[in-house]
Amino acid sequence: MESSSNEFLRGTLKTIVLKMLAERGRMYGYEITQSVKERTQGQIALTFGALYPVLHKLEQEGMLLTESEEVDGRLRKYYSLTPQGTETAERKVSEFERFVEAMRSLLKPQPKLTVGH
Repeated sequence: MESSSNEFLRGTLKTIVLKMLAERGRMYGYEITQSVKERTQGQIALTFGALYPVLHKLEQEGMLLTESEEVDGRLRKYYSLTPQGTETAERKVSEFERFVEAMRSLLKPQPKLTVGH
């Protein structure tokens, strides 16, 4: 994604992660990045440097549970939502949808008002 879009992404990372986990149940970091990339046709590419701090913060806030599992001789950390995380995901997605609708209203071309003399 273009660098100017990074500021939009920063403000929505938590919502994106919560939404992905709400839909998929349990995911590991790389799986989250690939799923976001696929669903946005490459328009949003999460870096691990951006993703993992968000995952750790959500875990500290009690939104995520983690499980480590050995896969092909390597330890893989899976994330899933707690009940609080599920509620927060629903709320944040709803708030973001309202924000997007408000932005659409702002960005729609408006007819110019003519001032009578």
